[in-house]
Amino acid sequence: MHRFKNLNMNSSYLTINEAAKLLGVSIDTLRRWDENGKLKAVRQQKDGYRFYSKEMIELYLKDIFAVAKKWVVSSPPVLPESECYCPDSLVFKTRLNRLEHDLSKIDEVKNIFPLITAIVGEIGNNSYDHNLGNWPDIRGTFFAYDINKKQIALADRGQGILKTLRKVRPELKNDEEALEVAFTEIVSSRAPEARGNGLKFVRQVISDNNLFSIEFYSGSAKLFICHGSEDLNIKKSDITFPGCISLIKF
Repeated sequence: MHRFKNLNMNSSYLTINEAAKLLGVSIDTLRRWDENGKLKAVRQQKDGYRFYSKEMIELYLKDIFAVAKKWVVSSPPVLPESECYCPDSLVFKTRLNRLEHDLSKIDEVKNIFPLITAIVGEIGNNSYDHNLGNWPDIRGTFFAYDINKKQIALADRGQGILKTLRKVRPELKNDEEALEVAFTEIVSSRAPEARGNGLKFVRQVISDNNLFSIEFYSGSAKLFICHGSEDLNIKKSDITFPGCISLIKF
């Protein structure tokens, strides 16, 4: 009981038995998930009891992309749940390292997890690089992943692709044109530097590997790149998203 009180478990955490019931799995399955990094438990000491954050369990039960979408369009703006909020690039990089570690424990992706980490890193870094000092309301990113569903969701409430690119390409007419440029051209306000390669890299990795797909939204446009395809499927979105939001499937 002393250990329970120290971690403030009464209000914020679940026992392994409570978490197993909510998730509909056995206690042995949760122990195995903890050991292989799929769903980490919280302990005060190495051989102590396992406890689980309520926020983490709730997020695990949700559709992470739906959660990301809801946050991006929320009005008035609200902070994301702490389990998936990266207020600055340092927090983002720390959680990116955690993703890489968790992926490295999964046999199915042991040969491709560095590529997954790389494209997630490029998308996240874009958010911080292009909105530095210009966040419209909430700074930082939403970053959540579900290894069981093989999904990673990223989102920001930044300026969006069109507004960012119009600083150097004022002739761009709409969000669809901006997305095409972002994923196909090197754009820089510091010629002759080859800056702005992040989303081009993401496209190249997905095009070169029949392993990933991505949905990417910014403003009123959406883009989809399928496994191993060179094609950019860009359309008008039914919802206008401030900033950017993406779903990576692997």
